[in-house]
Order: sequence, then C-alpha cells, then structure tokens
Amino acid sequence: MSQVTAKFLKDYQSPKFTIENINLDVNLLGAQTRVVATSQVQRLDSAAKVLVLDGESLQLSSVKINGQAVEYIEADGKLSITVDFDQFELEIVTILDPAANTSLEGLYMSDGAYCTQCEAEGFRRITYYLDRPDVLAKFTVRIEADKAQFPYLLSNGNPIDAGELDGGRHFVCWQDPFPKPCYLFALVAGDFDLLEDKFTTRSGRDVKLQVFVDKGNLSKSQHAMASLKKAMEWDESRFGLEYDLDIYMIVAVDFFNMGAMENKGLNVFNTKYVLADKATATDVDYHGIEAVIGHEYFHNWTGNRITCRDWFQLSLKEGLTVFRDQEFSSDMGSRAVNRINAIKVIKNQQFAEDTGPMAHPIRPESVMEMNNFYTVTVYNKGAEVIRMLHTLLGEEGFQAGMRLYVERHDGHAVTCDDFVAAMEDASGVDLALFRRWYSQSGTPIVNVMDSYDANKKRYTLTLKQHTPATAEQAVKQALHIPFSIELLAADGHSLLNKVLDFVENEQEFVFDNIDQKPLVSLLQDFSAPVKLVYNFSIEHLVHLMQFATSEVARWEASVNLFSQTVWQNVAKLAAEQAMVVDPRVVDAFRAVMLATDLDAELVAEILTLPSLSALVEQVDSVDLDALTAARRYVVDTIANECEDELLAKYRQLAQEQTIGARALKNSCLILLTSTAVDIDTLVQQQYQQADNMTDSLAALQAANVGALACRQALLTDFEAQWKDTPLVMDKWFALQACFNNEQVFDAIENLKQHSAFSFENPNRVRSIIGSFAMANLAQFHRVDGRGYQLLTDWLIVLNKVNPQVAARMITPLIQFGKFDQSRQQLIKVQLQRLMDLPDLSKDLYEKVFKALA
Repeated sequence: MSQVTAKFLKDYQSPKFTIENINLDVNLLGAQTRVVATSQVQRLDSAAKVLVLDGESLQLSSVKINGQAVEYIEADGKLSITVDFDQFELEIVTILDPAANTSLEGLYMSDGAYCTQCEAEGFRRITYYLDRPDVLAKFTVRIEADKAQFPYLLSNGNPIDAGELDGGRHFVCWQDPFPKPCYLFALVAGDFDLLEDKFTTRSGRDVKLQVFVDKGNLSKSQHAMASLKKAMEWDESRFGLEYDLDIYMIVAVDFFNMGAMENKGLNVFNTKYVLADKATATDVDYHGIEAVIGHEYFHNWTGNRITCRDWFQLSLKEGLTVFRDQEFSSDMGSRAVNRINAIKVIKNQQFAEDTGPMAHPIRPESVMEMNNFYTVTVYNKGAEVIRMLHTLLGEEGFQAGMRLYVERHDGHAVTCDDFVAAMEDASGVDLALFRRWYSQSGTPIVNVMDSYDANKKRYTLTLKQHTPATAEQAVKQALHIPFSIELLAADGHSLLNKVLDFVENEQEFVFDNIDQKPLVSLLQDFSAPVKLVYNFSIEHLVHLMQFATSEVARWEASVNLFSQTVWQNVAKLAAEQAMVVDPRVVDAFRAVMLATDLDAELVAEILTLPSLSALVEQVDSVDLDALTAARRYVVDTIANECEDELLAKYRQLAQEQTIGARALKNSCLILLTSTAVDIDTLVQQQYQQADNMTDSLAALQAANVGALACRQALLTDFEAQWKDTPLVMDKWFALQACFNNEQVFDAIENLKQHSAFSFENPNRVRSIIGSFAMANLAQFHRVDGRGYQLLTDWLIVLNKVNPQVAARMITPLIQFGKFDQSRQQLIKVQLQRLMDLPDLSKDLYEKVFKALA
C-alpha cells in the first residue's frame, strides 16, 4: 500500500482554477462506457501554470484544450496539465467498466441499473476533475443507452431534450440551472416501476414528483411519496424554504453504501429507506423512511444551495440537516420518543467514538480518508450542537439566523464559522465561547452538587465541567453548556423550569424563594451532549419517573434507576455477595405499566430496558461477564415480579392496531420471555396471527431473546415466506447474527453461503456481520477471541470488495479501551492481521493505524 498521509484543515487553500460549466456526455456501453467531459475552466491564481485534476481507477482516452491534444502527466491519482490560458475549454475522455466497480463509488451497477454515488470523492472515478466541494459548476448532461434495457435515463436538474438513435438506442439531456460541486452529480439508467405525483409550492408552482423502484415494488413506494410531500410542506411552513426545480426524483437501489444521497433534484436511495408496506416493513422502518426522505429533501437548501467549502466543514450541512430531520420527525410523531431515539444514538454510539482512537471534533482538524468522517460525531453530535444553538436563541432567534444564513450564502460554499456568524448577527447573542463546540473533541463531564437552606428558602446548584483528553487533543477548555433543570416539590408540582447558561469550569447558581427542599431534574431533554454525574437516590429517581414535566426526563430517570441497580449488582458479584433488586425499583416499573396518563410509545421506551452496549458506555472500564450476569438478573427480577401486569397489558393490547399499542405490546412480550408464563405458545400465536411485519418480527425477536423451543421452526417458516424479498431477508439474517449462543458462529458461516447473501451488497453485509459485531456483545466479546477473529475474516474480504463498508464495520474492533487486558490483546492481534495486509485500503488503514497507535 502506498503511504497514506493526513490532510489538515489549517492547510486549506482556495482553488487556483475553477470550472464554471461542464457538459458531460455519458455513453453507457457496459465495460466500454465512454464519458466525455467538456469543462469551461477559469484560472483564479495568475501564478498557477499547472492544472491538477483528481482521478481514480480511470482509463484515460484523450485530453484536449480548446480542441487540441495536449501533453499531460498521469500519476498517483492526479492528472497534471501545463496551461497558458486564463480561460479555456478542457475536454477529457475516459473509459469506465461500471460492473467491475464493487466499491459503489462513482458510476457502478446495481441489480442491472447504472447508478452513481459521488459524495465525498466519487466523481473522480467518472472523470478527471477538480473534485472538491468549493468548485461549483453548472452541469449539462447527455446520457445515451440501449432503450429496451434502460428506458429511464436520469440526471440532475430539468430535462431539456430527448430522442431516438439508431440501433435501438436513445438519449436524454438534463440541465441543472444551479451551480453545484461535483459530489452532487447523479446519473441513473435503468428499467423501473414509476410512481408519479405533484406538489404545489406556496408560490403556486407545480413540481412533478417521481419515485423509481425495482419492477414489482410499485405498491411499496406510496409511503415514500407521502413522506416527501410532508417534508416539502413542512420545510415551507417551519423554515420558509421552497423547492426550486420543476421535478424532484427519488430512485431506490439495492446496492448502496449509505442510507441515501441528496444529489440535486435526483436523490439516490438505499431501498431500505424507500420500500414499505404493512406486510414487509415494521413501524420502525416506516419512521426511518419518513426521516431519511425528509433528511435528503432538506439538504436541498442546507447542503445543495449552500454547500461546504471543504470536507472538514461536513457538519455544516449534516449536523444542521440532521437537526432539521429530527424536528420534522418530532412534528410528525411523538416528540418525546423522537428525542429519546436521538439521545440513545449520542449516549450509546457517539460517546463511544469520543473515547476511541477516531475521536474528533464535529469540525475535524485532520483526515486521512474522507469517507471515515461520515460519523456519529459529525452528524449526530453536530445536530446536538445545532440544537443547543436553538435552545440558546429560541425558535424565533434561530429562524432569524437561518434566514440571514440563506440570504448571505445562497449559491456559495461556506464554513461552520459562516453559519455561527449568521446566528450571532441575527440574534445579537455573543457566541464566541459557543464556537468551541466546533473545535473541541470529547464528551464533557458535568459534576453536580446541590444544597438547600430552609431558613433562607434558598436552593444552590454547583456545576463543574471538564472534558477528558482525547487521542488527538490533550488540552480542553470550558464550553458554553445550556443546562436545563426543573425543580419539583414533594407533591410533584413544578417549582421552577429553567435553562442555565453554564460557561465556566465551575459555576454556582442560586435560587431564592424556594419554599421547600426540591428534587431536581437535571439536563432536561438532554439539553447538551454531556455526561452527568450526580448522586441520585432511588426515591429521587422514582419521583422524577412519576412527576417530571418532561417525558424525556421520565425516561432518563428510568434508565438511571435500572442502570444504577445493575451496577450495584456488578459490585456485589465482585465482592462475592448475592445479587438483589430493591423492591422500590420493581414498584417504579410496575407503576409505569399501570399508568393511564402516559403515552403507549413512551411506556414502550421505558420498558425497553437499557442494552448491554448502552450499559458499557456508562463506565470507563467494564467486567463484561459480571455486567452480563447482573443485567440478566435485574431484567429477570423486574419481569418476574411484574409478570401479571405484563401479561395483562399484553392481552389488553393484543387487538389494538396503533404504533404505540404495538410497541408497548411487543416490549411486554420481550420481558415475558424472562418469566414462567407459557411464552412459547404466546410467541407462536402472535407469529401465526400477525397481519403486519412489526408483530411478526417481534415474535421472532422474542423467540431469539428467550432461545425458545419454537425459534428454529419460526425462522424456517419466515425464510420460506420471504426468501425472495431482500429487505425482509436482511431482518432474518440479523436475527440469527444476534442470537446470544455459541451456535451463532456456525449460523453465520451458513448464512454466508445463503443464496440471498452477497459480499457485494452492503445491506446484506450489515445485516449479518454488522448485527453480530455491534449488537451481539456477549458473543462478539467471547473470552476466546473467536468473535474478533470472525469480524476480521470478513473485513479482509471486504477490504478488496468495498473498503468503505469495511471501514464502517471495523468500529467495534477499534473501541476496545473499556475491556480487560486479555480481550484488548486478542483484539490487537486481529488489528495487526489487518495492518499486515499488503493491499490494505486507505479507509481501513487510518482506523487500524490509529487503534494500534
């Protein structure tokens, strides 16, 4: 492998040349696909004499300037051309073999259709170009292909011409009137089923809406179309942002590295986030589709019309757009449950990233492989930073900032600083200290002390913050933390609800005229992405579960109560004492089951007790075996003590067909696998009577969790029913990969040979090895290291097939700092196996190198 070097934000230089217009002529001819790229180039720096273009895995046919062939140097992914003109026309002809491109970057084949993925640096696999986000050009694209095989020829913008050609071929021309970086270029050619609709914007323009899906899947595209129309209406009403082209297209493809891509006017989606009907998709799938459709649509303004100056600014578009899609989902459904789901991602995944070798700020300072910074830090912590801005400025101030941001920067490639400056200037609020969130990595820890003076009726809260050193940043500074609190009286009524401006390493907040000793709810709605340290008593947590005004705070209290009980029992195991669960803990969860004033979806969340991986992320080091035993004991105790209530609730909800009812019923079913009820019969009945995938899959999950006698028969039946439906088979693969039994290793070997599996399809890979490594902690972290070896075996294959997917799958292998020395050593052996590969990809090299360092 050639030497991999880091790029640094501090070294950013504006482009010496730019491209204002590009004409792409793409002739789709299988392994001899021909791309003619004709660019209008302008020199920006008069001293620049050599134009350097990016390219990868290209067969170069010819290079011309102003119609004349020129000399060039082609080496190390660069094409260098000496030029004597300030403005000139550059024509580059390349030959591609899309079917051989298993990286799924650039132009490739997905189930017989041509497809592109150009973010972050995929366009350089199509032609040599200035492949950087701060070069914005107007694209005109002509696509030619066999008409019978590829009746639909799609690209960005609006269609301007089409026609028939000799030999059964045809062409379509597209023009995008808006300048864009090349990462937003898209091309799709194939034979699809098409769902059409229209949306009338608030200014009265009709926009044609099209959703393209594989043949036979038309009936599964209705929810995606409905979600798109909701997103368009929501963005107009909440943000005042209107769509700007005559047509908006979504294409669903089965081979895709990510969830979806926001290419201007032509979104390319993983089928997982488009196809849904009641029989094949769960309620969670339906929600995911609505959220991702919204996310990609919202990028039209926050990402496309205003884009990133450089890739270090990725959170400019992704953090902001994740915040927008979270708000969209919250306005469409349960705000509390949507907030809880966002918090889980931060606490269970992003906090882990902060303590691992790939820790970085939401605006990274350096990068080896850009694909490796599509992370939960950039996306989800980035969204939390935007949410904190919203908290500090309020809805009105935030929207004023958004309006100024769009007004100033529409049509430009800008930075995170530009965004914060717009917020600051529109609101008049000083955000100098707040900017540190963009440049400082790691998770701040906030220690809380409180006291009450009954004579003075004064409550005092003392907050201390510190951020531990991270791999790439030793010295940390105090951050501006919006810290939301509620003070509750003994009878449960609210004494005070307030957001504190916490800006120093240590700060004291004094509240007068508090006429009784309050119980405090801290960091309400997770008002900042920090770890909280406070000595909660059982009584305090039970009080919050019952009375906190915020539903999210009630859920947080339940998580704390359960977690505290588990960790107390881990300590008991270490001291060789018998485990025990305080009856008040059981009573608190029983009260939730019996509550009539709580939303069913919220109760379902509270009864979905924290997973092993969620518990691991709460501590700096862990005895995994003791933790597994303690969690199992606490879950079993709660379930057995509440068996009657669980069974009654399950039966009460059995016939109800709302999202909340299904969620709560199925949470009860999972807990009932720990009890003495005839769970086999219950699970089989649910599976056989289910008329929707949510209930079918929940029955299978219960059989899996409980290792029930009916498990294999249900899995066999499910496979027979769905063997020809790839997305449903992914669920079947994932269930078996999550089975907490050493049989899982043989099962995974068998699944790898299954006719529905392919290493070239990221969805299939994620469903098996991703599920195993990320969700089956007990087996992945076996003391014999077999789990680590299994993942590494897969990574060695994926390193050649699809390095980007391999780099995403390696995460559980590089976040090993919390585990015992024996396990750490076994992991390092596997990482060294990867490092010793002669053809280790850049994507994997960066992560392996940093983990071993």
